Amino acid sequence: MADGIPHAAAAAFDAIGDDYERAFAGSAAHGASLTRLLERLAPGSRILDVGSGTGRPTAQTLAAAGHEVLGVDVSPVMVELASRRVPGASFRHADIREVPLEEGFDAVCVYFSLLQMPREDQRRLVHRLAGALRPGGHLVLATVPLDVEDVGAVFMGQEVRVTSFGREAFRELAAGAGLGILDEDATVFTPAHPGAVPEPHLFLHCRREPVPPGP
Repeated sequence: MADGIPHAAAAAFDAIGDDYERAFAGSAAHGASLTRLLERLAPGSRILDVGSGTGRPTAQTLAAAGHEVLGVDVSPVMVELASRRVPGASFRHADIREVPLEEGFDAVCVYFSLLQMPREDQRRLVHRLAGALRPGGHLVLATVPLDVEDVGAVFMGQEVRVTSFGREAFRELAAGAGLGILDEDATVFTPAHPGAVPEPHLFLHCRREPVPPGP
């Protein structure tokens, strides 16, 4: 696992467990993002949920709508929680950077799961995820849009290292992966957790452009 980072992320989110879901359950922007995605999906779509956490709300919402959902998370505790809570989806304990990906997903969701990866890993992964979409497929990217690199922070009581991009650079990251941005939602959210402070959230709804027909 690259640079030991997944081990650190796994340890942090193993410790956070259920608290993460409780802290972020009130995000209206996350709920609106899922609603927007559902409006664009055909029945029975195949969806990859990267950094699936406890499975709620993302995998649960999509599976309840009749879609085939695969969640991947580096935290074994999160995978165990998700498997129990969302039996209608499948979950795998793995580092997404090491999972072989083939084209064919109708949608990929990446809600705040890039933040503990180096920037080059984030770029490379978004390229790979875009390539795993069928032409015309959708990719949802959500992050905390700050221009920071390998900065130490305390997140829900756990020491973590955070790397992210500012808003424009994150948009460029998506465009550089061959994605068209359909919608963008910037908001501020305060997690329901002691000591939490308001944090900016950015949601990008992207599409892998269909291949134009030949002459």
